[in-house]
Amino acid sequence: MRLIDRYLLRQLVAPTLWAVAAATGLALLSTSLTQLDLIVAGGQNALVFLKATALAMPQLINMVLPVSVFVAALVTLNRLQTDQELVVCFAGGMSRWRVIAPAFRLASVLALVSLVINLWVQPASHRAMREVLFEVRTNLVSALIREGEFTQPAPGLTVYAQSVDRNGQIRNLFIHRAKDDGGATTYTADTGRLVMKDGAPVLRLFRGSTQELSPDGVLNYLTFDDYPFELAQFIRSEERVHYKPSDRYLHELLFADLTQDWEKRNARKLLAEGHSRLATPLYTLTFMGLAVWAIIGGAFSRLGYGRRIAIAGGIAAVTRILGFISVSAAESDASLNFLQYFIPLAALAWALRAVFRNRPSRAIAPRRFRARAGAGASA
Repeated sequence: MRLIDRYLLRQLVAPTLWAVAAATGLALLSTSLTQLDLIVAGGQNALVFLKATALAMPQLINMVLPVSVFVAALVTLNRLQTDQELVVCFAGGMSRWRVIAPAFRLASVLALVSLVINLWVQPASHRAMREVLFEVRTNLVSALIREGEFTQPAPGLTVYAQSVDRNGQIRNLFIHRAKDDGGATTYTADTGRLVMKDGAPVLRLFRGSTQELSPDGVLNYLTFDDYPFELAQFIRSEERVHYKPSDRYLHELLFADLTQDWEKRNARKLLAEGHSRLATPLYTLTFMGLAVWAIIGGAFSRLGYGRRIAIAGGIAAVTRILGFISVSAAESDASLNFLQYFIPLAALAWALRAVFRNRPSRAIAPRRFRARAGAGASA
């Protein structure tokens, strides 16, 4: 029996891994497009893009894992049933639970992997993603300085640079900044260089001058050898203020610091996210149960199981949509968080009940063969 268990498990593992890889790849294509524009605009190399893409993978894997398990289980179990391998197992005396146990062992392992990703891997990767995107936005300033072009990186700010060499040295800089009160300041410098100071970008200007025109028409002129032009005021840095719910660990979600204003205003949202992290792995077991019901939940049929597969797919889709709705509802009313667990567990219980309610088919011999065997017995 253990040999058969291992055989059934092997038949499920490979298609499941292929399905997860394919679904994750498709999800990466759509997700990476939003990051590609920012990476390219910031003048970053392929290594930064690959790093940002890799950091997005844990969340994508969690999103596609239940669907991948569902599709892979349907394909594998349908092939085993059509080839009458499952029927042979039933005819050999294996119970229905013994036949489907390898599928649920695989689903349990994947659910555990999903839980680990939710609790530790995803928050760590999302925090690292915030740092990468912040660095890209910081380096975006260098892309806004274009050789021989006047650019306007921010309202009221005009920048011109004659050339930028390979070492990052900028030559013949011109910066004009208009103020809200009607005044303006113009900076000129022979050379310049982008540097980081206390974690903020600074454009250092060398051997130049400033001309500041006050609102009352007075012109102030000043020369300098080294002048730091602060760029942090032109860069959005909300990521440095606080982490979003998807970036937080479980204890930060379930036990929010209510002394902080943002946490206090979003306490229900954080709590709903925390319960979602715990409930999401249950959908892997639920989708496996629906796939098992679609193939083994009724009598053997040579014509296929298209009708039950379609019903199982519809139930899976409705179950997942209701799960998303329950998360949104729990953000408004914390007492509804139990729905995040109830919905997948109820669908799983229904699928298992339907599987064990129907008796497995043990007849594997064709009708003509059985007729001949009966005639021989009577003779």
